[in-house]
Amino acid sequence: MAHEARLTTALRELIGSQRVAALGTLGEDGAPFVSMVPFAVDPLDRSLVIHISGLAAHTHNLQRTPRASLLICQAEVAGQPVHALPRATLDVQASEARDEADAQACRAAYLARFPEAEPMTTLGDFRFVRLRPQGARQVAGFGAARSLDTAELLQALGTAP
Repeated sequence: MAHEARLTTALRELIGSQRVAALGTLGEDGAPFVSMVPFAVDPLDRSLVIHISGLAAHTHNLQRTPRASLLICQAEVAGQPVHALPRATLDVQASEARDEADAQACRAAYLARFPEAEPMTTLGDFRFVRLRPQGARQVAGFGAARSLDTAELLQALGTAP
């Protein structure tokens, strides 16, 4: 069995345990815009998948400027310090599903995590978007932070060793 670094394992667990993230995009005027998006991971493609409406501001922003940021953070626990919450900010490049086969692969990954969203996947206004990782900054707690290049991040998004 292959060995995986402790922080890579922690990142894999963080991404696997959280179902929503903050998506940062740039508006037409260059102003930052942050929205909440449910996300899934396609471990074969090693990308994140979101399902978004054509009416949403973040959709228009991604079409204009596909480079974005995705913050995944462990949920706060009442009464516990928040400054050391595990979190990762991923630099991503967004692209709509290329073709029907890609859209079906995105749909399968998304519905594996959100089976209750199946009716939404039939709405004509919604589309699947892949967020392809370019790098990340991970904070796993006090004194446990690092920058990751694309290869390290792809390892955490793939299947566990």
